[in-house]
Parts: sequence; C-alpha cells; structure tokens
Amino acid sequence: MKILVTGSNGQLGTEIRKRENNYPGWNFVYADLPDLDITEAAQTEALLLQEKITTIINCAAYTAVDRAESDVDTARKVNATGPGILAKLATKLGLQLIHVSTDFVFNGKGCTPYTEDQQPDPLSVYGRTKLEGEELVLKAAPNSVILRTSWLYSAHGNNFVKTMQRLGNERAELKVIFDQAGTPTWAGDLADAILTILSDPETGKTKRGIYHYSNEGVVSWYDFASEIMDLSGISCKVLPIETKEYPTPAARPSYSVMNKSKIKNGFGLEIPHWKESLKVVIEELARL
Repeated sequence: MKILVTGSNGQLGTEIRKRENNYPGWNFVYADLPDLDITEAAQTEALLLQEKITTIINCAAYTAVDRAESDVDTARKVNATGPGILAKLATKLGLQLIHVSTDFVFNGKGCTPYTEDQQPDPLSVYGRTKLEGEELVLKAAPNSVILRTSWLYSAHGNNFVKTMQRLGNERAELKVIFDQAGTPTWAGDLADAILTILSDPETGKTKRGIYHYSNEGVVSWYDFASEIMDLSGISCKVLPIETKEYPTPAARPSYSVMNKSKIKNGFGLEIPHWKESLKVVIEELARL
C-alpha cells in the first residue's frame, strides 16, 4: 500500500506521520501547500501517477470557521471542490479514499448524539462547504470512507488546548462558553482510527460511507478549558459565559455530540475518553 496524506502539515497529518513506523509494510507520501494543491486536478493526478499511490487520506481542509463567512469562495474550493477532485481521481485510477469531515454539518438543535443517517443542516459557511465536500465524494467515489470528527486538537498547530494554555498563562481569568456541548478529539486517536480502518480488508467494500469519530464523553467548552488549566497546573480562573455574550461571525452548533456505534462495531475500535487523551497531550506539550 502506498498512501498519500494530503494537508500533511496539519494536526492530523502530523500525527499520522508519527505513526508510520508502526506500519513497516506501508509507504507514506506527505503533501501540502505549496507542493500540492488538491483543487488543481492535473497537478494532483500527476502526483498520484508519479508516486504510484494506492490510497489517499485527505486531511486538507479550510478550517478557519469565522473567516470562512467572508471568504466563501476559498472555503468552498478547499472543502468541496478539492475533495470532489480527489474522489473523481480515486475512481478513475482505482484508489481508496478516506476523507475527513466535521460535526459542523449538523445544526446542533438535537439533544441526543447524532447518527450518520440523520439529516445534516449546517449553520455556517464552513459547515455547508464541508457537507458539499461529503456529497461530492460520495457521488464520485461511493466506495470512499468519510470520517466526521469534532473539536480536534493536538500538541501541534493551532487549537483550543494550546490557546487556553497561552491565555491562561497571560491572564488571571478567562471567560469561556458553557452552553455549547460536544466532544474533543485528539488528532492522535483519530490517526490511529484511520490507520486501523485502512488495515481492514473490507474497507471500501462492505465498509464504506460515513462514520462518526471523536473521543468518548460529552463536555462544554467551559469544562474543557477548566480541565486544561487543572492538568496544566495553570492558576487562571475560568468563568462560564453564554454564547450570546461572545458573538462570532459564524454560528456554532450548541450540541454536536456524535454517536460512534457504527465505527466501533464496524472496525472493533476502543475509543478513549477525552480526559484520558487530554492528559497525554498536556504531558507531550510539557516536554516540548
């Protein structure tokens, strides 16, 4: 197997790279801007042929949720057009495609964990363009696997955990939203899940379509921030506020917890609780 990881400089791509030695029979090719633009079909096809790729893990995405509200064309190009091109090429060349999507395809008005067959209704440009990407992938490459994830973080790149640590060290107190609930996901756990899925001989055959993956548990941003401070030994006081007290250009789902029964039953995954994985990342950050 020869695997192309797109968007490889991001959090998920970095975690996949850290695990490649666990799969000695696989060859990994890592690509990101400016060397690979997945919205350029000719450039992408040339790389796939040159490297004799058999599998694509698409980690490339436009994830600046608020900026997407005023940068619609770029968000759509990266989150929808690019995945659609990858899907067409996967079908044309007979490749396996795993595409990463988001909990933001839901409106968050529910109160029980979302299953894969529930109707999406995104609230933001980011969510809408990611949903468009899902639809284009499934239309062009129906044997693909789409993984929706949520609240991704790691010891690398820009994310909520690192932001809270930085602000916590700078300020005596922080106000964090308490009326949005979801599940944090360590990019390392998601990387492990993806590589497990690729190890399954039925992936792309009987096991295809949309799956939900996040860590276990449910938490608000306020409680998540409080746990980050506690584990980091930061004395900053965290105060709960309502969403309306912190207006943003893009609306967020107030409840975006996902049901993970399908992926656990389909691939035999044991998913860690978010607190367990947060401890791992806090310890890693302390070593950096």
